[in-house]
Amino acid sequence: MNKVKVIKVDSCYIEFDNGLQLCSECSESKSDLVNHFLFFSALSLDDFIDLEFDLSGDKFFKKIKGYGIELIPIKGRSVKIKGCGWNPNGHYIPDLSLLLTDMKQFKKEFDISECQILT
Repeated sequence: MNKVKVIKVDSCYIEFDNGLQLCSECSESKSDLVNHFLFFSALSLDDFIDLEFDLSGDKFFKKIKGYGIELIPIKGRSVKIKGCGWNPNGHYIPDLSLLLTDMKQFKKEFDISECQILT
């Protein structure tokens, strides 16, 4: 088991003390009209005080259909992150992924397309 703590919360990602980052990615994100993302900017570092996570498998988060994801620590309270998606022309391809990456060679991808509020 690898115990890691959150050391940084940014509007686009969460960073852990082992250098990994947790972020979201949408295949449509190249278009200025379409936006699907996890709403990390609603969080702060205070939300992760005394929480440790095991990122070695896929049990560190739970999907919440129609809302977002829930980060599950080794012990303690979970942290919910809302997923958002909108497209002003009404055409959706709600392709949303959760990425765990070191921004170099390591990248683990999880499909969370159903884990967002579409407006």
